Amino acid sequence: MSTETTFLESLSELDVEVTRTTPESCADAIDDATVGEAIGVPLPDGLALPPAVTDRPTNGDLETADTGVTPAVLGIAETGSVHLESDRAGTELVSLYPRRHVAVLRVADLVPDVATAIDRLGPDLRAGGSGVIATGPSATADMGSLVVGAHGPSEVHVVLVEAGQ
Repeated sequence: MSTETTFLESLSELDVEVTRTTPESCADAIDDATVGEAIGVPLPDGLALPPAVTDRPTNGDLETADTGVTPAVLGIAETGSVHLESDRAGTELVSLYPRRHVAVLRVADLVPDVATAIDRLGPDLRAGGSGVIATGPSATADMGSLVVGAHGPSEVHVVLVEAGQ
């Protein structure tokens, strides 16, 4: 089974929605995946946010936004996880505050397992970088029954960008 197929199956098990798209259609795919007021951070490598997404959110925007759109540095196929950088653009915050998180990830940035992810992320982390590995919607059962969205988004959508033309 391919890394991409494993990633898609893992996301399905986590009830994470996926949209597959090309770089040219990425903004439209993001627009379709957002709900309500949307904030985001700039995307890398020529990928564009749709005009309706505020790309320099304020603290007030973080509190009121329904959707946060961020790039993901890599995806881990075996767990359906995405790695989000802690950076000055606010990637981590934009992924955590709104109730819906849309993670934008290139197929080329998928790795098969956690060990490979650590190998790839290691040099940046040892140099002082940081981030979070997020797996599906936020959930906790600390107080008894399962609560979704207690410490982060209650909905996650991955926009998976295939190689361009």
